Amino acid sequence: MISESQFKQEIDLIIENAIREDVGDGDHSSLACIPETARGKAKLLVKDEGIIAGVTFASQVFAYVDPEMEIEVLIEDGSPVKYGDIVFYVSGSSQSILKAERLVLNAMQRMSAIATKTRDFVNLLEGTGTRILDTRKTTPGIRALEKWAVKIGGGENHRFALYDMIMLKDNHIDFAGSIGGAIAKTKKYLKDTGRDLKIIVEARNLDEVQQILTAGGVYRILLDNFNYEDTRRAVELIGDQCLTESSGGINEKTIRKYAECGVNYISSGALTHSVYNKDLSLKAV
Repeated sequence: MISESQFKQEIDLIIENAIREDVGDGDHSSLACIPETARGKAKLLVKDEGIIAGVTFASQVFAYVDPEMEIEVLIEDGSPVKYGDIVFYVSGSSQSILKAERLVLNAMQRMSAIATKTRDFVNLLEGTGTRILDTRKTTPGIRALEKWAVKIGGGENHRFALYDMIMLKDNHIDFAGSIGGAIAKTKKYLKDTGRDLKIIVEARNLDEVQQILTAGGVYRILLDNFNYEDTRRAVELIGDQCLTESSGGINEKTIRKYAECGVNYISSGALTHSVYNKDLSLKAV
């Protein structure tokens, strides 16, 4: 997984690029009618229900736009919210509040949707010992925000990108010629380059599970599109030799049944690619 410093850098880049994209050479709507000396206050109003996420990010955005803005947080990240709740108040330069408004809302609406869906999945897994993972099926440019939201919702992050974990999927295996060959080449690559990266290998059937176990040295086996019976058999076959992960079209109706097969993790791209933004607004008070 990426380090805290790497993650912080990703967030800083998101803020910098988003403000560049949205503000350009100036917020001329505000510059035209709001005096530079005007002071104001606004509230983050919830017009939906679910899990709030992005409060800390909003604070970082306000600080980037204008370090003199002050935020009074009433509801923290990861808390359930309902229609009419006020998450925070922000006060300071009216121009600065308006400059930051859209980025704060866009991010918090999406992050809250992801956190809410993640919490729903976490609740469905309660008592099974199985944990929910996100994937790389994220919105380009804001992956750090979306994976942050998964954590806020109670889920766990899969690899952040292509550089922080080895994941040998069907195409890697087919291009390499075999599972054993792909794993052997990967081990040699890691040794030759001095990299300490965990290896996950995708299995499409029970025979491939056995081939992965024979090759050895794998951190986790990804059981892709297995049915319940084959998932149970794979978990028994793997035992404590490595961790297990189920994936492939798993939804709210099937996730519990897969967890009851005994897998350590279930990964779902739906956490980040199939959500509807929560309704939030920033209103002057």
